[in-house]
Amino acid sequence: MNKQHLTWTQIEDLAIRLADRLPTRYEVMLVITRGGMVPACIISERLNLRNILVAAVMFYTGQERTLDKPIFLQFPADPLLNGRRVLIVDDVWDSGRTIMAVRERVLDAGGYPETAVLHYKPNRTTYSDARPDFYVDETDAWIVYPWDVGEASVPGRILESVSEA
Repeated sequence: MNKQHLTWTQIEDLAIRLADRLPTRYEVMLVITRGGMVPACIISERLNLRNILVAAVMFYTGQERTLDKPIFLQFPADPLLNGRRVLIVDDVWDSGRTIMAVRERVLDAGGYPETAVLHYKPNRTTYSDARPDFYVDETDAWIVYPWDVGEASVPGRILESVSEA
């Protein structure tokens, strides 16, 4: 498996590049936890966007079994999205199921969603007719983000990350 380990510096660079591609017309940012939190923080600072909401979505059970429909552990109330331009932020569009489920909920609430991710995996998506509205990098690699503590603690990664800083 092709794994790509990213540093905090690389994440900051990707998030800034993503923010610079976005129009500044959003009224609300909707962050998908947990992966979207770090990129969203950097993007919100860059765009001076302060109205930030959170969507927590689960497609897996405790036994790692994939569910057909998402479980929304947390989602903003419809009046917070209705009639607003909403930027949905996540770290990666892999299958696309999570961000598309959030997008559908925003549409159902009467919002106008656009999606933004750091990484888009066109060969993994389950949507042939959809892709992120904005993204920085296209890849097929398994991305290991610095906040993926279990993955990032591979022997040798700590020294490499420190020497890159």
